[in-house]
Amino acid sequence: MSPTPPDLSEPAIVATLRAAGCVFAEDEARLLLAAGASPAELEAMVARRVAGFPLEHILGWAEFCGLRIAVGPGVFVPRHRTEFLVREAAALARPGAVALDLCCGSGALGAALMAAVDGLDLYASDIEPAAVACARRNLDPGRVFEGDLFDPLPRSLAGRIDILLCNTPYVPTDKIGTMPPEARLHEPRVTLDGGADGLAVQRRVAAEAPRWLAPGGSLLVEASERQAPLTAEIFSRAGLVPRIAGSEEFDATVVIGTRPSR
Repeated sequence: MSPTPPDLSEPAIVATLRAAGCVFAEDEARLLLAAGASPAELEAMVARRVAGFPLEHILGWAEFCGLRIAVGPGVFVPRHRTEFLVREAAALARPGAVALDLCCGSGALGAALMAAVDGLDLYASDIEPAAVACARRNLDPGRVFEGDLFDPLPRSLAGRIDILLCNTPYVPTDKIGTMPPEARLHEPRVTLDGGADGLAVQRRVAAEAPRWLAPGGSLLVEASERQAPLTAEIFSRAGLVPRIAGSEEFDATVVIGTRPSR
């Protein structure tokens, strides 16, 4: 007797996902059903989700600022709250501005900013090879560079960047273990771990940013509400004029540091 095929109806998948702890089981089931090209593929996708793989890695894309951003295994999944960082950057950017998506991951921030600002002259970089490969799918591949922070960038960009987006890792090292398994098991630790106080990478970026920013240009980073005053102090010590923006809608905090015009 042949084995009974698995029930891959929407109600059955919803029940399976809910039992695995998926909060948005109904929405996820619909997405998986739309993505599965065959019963075998759908069954495998559901099994991966139940095993704890991020939904976005299974689908191959993440929704961010109304865009479908290509993502894949080993790549940081852009968070909804980070849309506030893009919104703040778009409010500062003029048409034709030079922008850099530093620590770009999938390139989601850069892609969203390009969609919001006409004629943006965008560059991006990341240290993770998988992230760089992914960002080159979402952005102009010739403008995505692989290396540590500013190191791989063309020297011609120094002193010309108007908008420097940098979603640095800001989770303190001893808090990584408390993160959801989807993040701590399936996203690179380098994209999560911000050092002892969560601000190690922000310090490095702030120290170099004034050399790369144009006069009046701004560095924007995401931080926790608790960290934001410390980040603002880091920016001030680097010679940037800081301000803090918060959003209840996105449950997000952004720190902006502007290079003085003179």
